[in-house]
Parts: sequence; C-alpha cells; structure tokens
Amino acid sequence: MDKVNLFPDKNFWNGKNVFITGHSGFKGGWLSLWLSQLGANVTGYSLEPNTDPSFYNACDIGSVTNSIFGNILDYKKLESSIINAKPEIIIHMAAQALVLESYKNPLDTYKTNIIGTLNILEIIRNKSYVKAFINVTSDKCYENIEKQYSYKETDRMGGHDPYSSSKGCSELVTSAYRLSFFNENSDKSSITSIASARSGNVVGGGDWSADRLIPDFFKAVSQKKAMHIRHPSATRPWQHVLEPIRGYLILAELMFKNEGYSEAWNFGPNNKDTSTVKNVLEELALQWNEDVDISYSKDRSKQHEANLLNLDISKTTSKLNWHPLLTIKNTIAFTCEWYRNFYLEDNNMQLYTLDQIKKYESLLK
Repeated sequence: MDKVNLFPDKNFWNGKNVFITGHSGFKGGWLSLWLSQLGANVTGYSLEPNTDPSFYNACDIGSVTNSIFGNILDYKKLESSIINAKPEIIIHMAAQALVLESYKNPLDTYKTNIIGTLNILEIIRNKSYVKAFINVTSDKCYENIEKQYSYKETDRMGGHDPYSSSKGCSELVTSAYRLSFFNENSDKSSITSIASARSGNVVGGGDWSADRLIPDFFKAVSQKKAMHIRHPSATRPWQHVLEPIRGYLILAELMFKNEGYSEAWNFGPNNKDTSTVKNVLEELALQWNEDVDISYSKDRSKQHEANLLNLDISKTTSKLNWHPLLTIKNTIAFTCEWYRNFYLEDNNMQLYTLDQIKKYESLLK
C-alpha cells in the first residue's frame, strides 16, 4: 500500500500543473486557494461568478490562478484551454449544483452535469500528460431509500430530482469511460487514473448560493430579514469545505503515483455529526450570538427533496487514511468566524482564508 499523508504534500504539489473546472464557485475557490498555497500552477475554467458577493471576488481568486471564463459545454474552448495548460491533474467541479434550480431548468442541469463531464473525458482520452482526473459529484447521486442507512460506493445510482439524477448519470459516464478507455489494456505510458468523489453537504465561509441553508442564514443576518425553513427535520451529512477538499488532494496524489485508486470515493462526516436542518440553525444562531427570526413551516410544494441522507466513509478512511477532523460544532464555528470577518471586521479575506487553512492543518500537528 502506498504511504498516505494525512495532509496534502507540498513537495508533491509544488510546480504541478493543475486544471480546475468550476474555480469561480465556492468550493472551487477554496480548492484554488489551497493549491496556490501548496505551490501548484492552477488554471481555472468556469463561468463568471453568479452571486454578489462571491468567494471568487472576496478572496481575489483571479490573482492566484490563470483564470479562464467559459462554459463547460463549449467543447472547443475547453479543449484549447486544457491543451494550453497541459495539466497533470484535473479536478472537475463545474456543475449546476442546486436541487431547486434543477426543477426550474432540468434540461440545462442535465446538459451541464452530464455533457460537461463527457466533454472533459473525451478531451483527455488521448492526453498522456494528464495523469489523474477526479470527477467531483455529490452524495445525492445514490438511489435514496430514505432509511437509516449509510450509502456505500457500490450502492445503486439514482436520484429523484433532476440534479440528483444528473449526478448519478455523471457517475455512470465516468465509470463507463474508465472501463472502456482508461484501463489495464491501455498503453501504460499514457494511462490516466480516473476517479469520482462524492461528498456530503459542504458548508463554510464564502458561499452565497441560492436556496442553501447557511448562505440563506447569513443573507437573513446581513439584510436583517426573517428566514423561512421548509424542511426543519431533514437530516444531512454536513461538513466543512476543507474536509472533502483535503480528501481530493490526497486522492489525487495517490492516483498520480498509482492507478489502483481509480474508483469512487465517499467523503463525509462521522455519523454522530450528521444533523438536522433545525439543529444546524440553532447552533448557527448560538455561535453567531445574534437574534435571527427563523420560522419553520411544512413544505407544501410538490418538489421532492430527500429527508434522510448518510454516507459510509469506511473505505475512504481505511484506504486513503482520510477521516473528518471537525465536529459539526467546529464546522459551524469555522463558518461563523469567516462570515464575521467578512461582514464585521472588513479584513483581507484572501489572507484570512489562508489563515483558516493553516488553522485547519494545525489540527493534526
């Protein structure tokens, strides 16, 4: 078994050419910043930020990446961008990532999440310099049976809503390409390791996406408005954004050295830190220490959203030596600290975010 580091190895990443799709988003921005700190040459390909404020602008992600604004569905522009960057590692995060938005625009959701993935896989099929490709999907890719059950990587793909279904499809596409074009029968000198990563409900500072719990909380706080919650009892595997990102970086290192890691991986919290929407909000309000008007009402819409979701991370902990470092309380504390510095302290958010990454890294030192 390969030696597995608990944190990304700076000696490995220094000077590596890395291509990230979706770098203008919340999660992609955190990844870009951490990689730049590790010394990687980061090229980002994404649509322009679609929120104001945005993590991309707040942390000046354009200053630490070669930033290209383009649509993942624009095959020619995407191909030329990859060829020019000559990445050794690609982490694919560009997606239509919102459940409610997928009900409004299902066709665009399927196009982005399936064809976008296909475009990259097809482009890198004959690119020998690409040694590792990670498709970041979602915990919602599984066929959810709504029972006290933690989903394993071998469980069936599914998805009731268009977003979840499209992520299941993206997983199937990735598996088909891995088996058909990136396998032991391929030329060993040109083989690319292909994996997928399924993470839980990712939270942290700098997310202003629509129809997400923590962004909605801080929008309500900043605008001094009431907050209305449709599914207070919904249970989710909440985790800080740095948790799965650390997993992606560790996985990419192993894939680069050994194609034996070309498979699907779950990244989620410990089961005891899986929590309901209501409990998360109560902890947020407690740690923010400010009265927030929150009302709970039964959802009367006909749009289905999963009520119960857990991930089994036993394979990831045993084979990657990755495990969660933050409890749900720690996660919310990290998140509140970031927004407090943004809204109340007027700090340099790029420097503050890098400080949070260092604080996170110190947990195992």
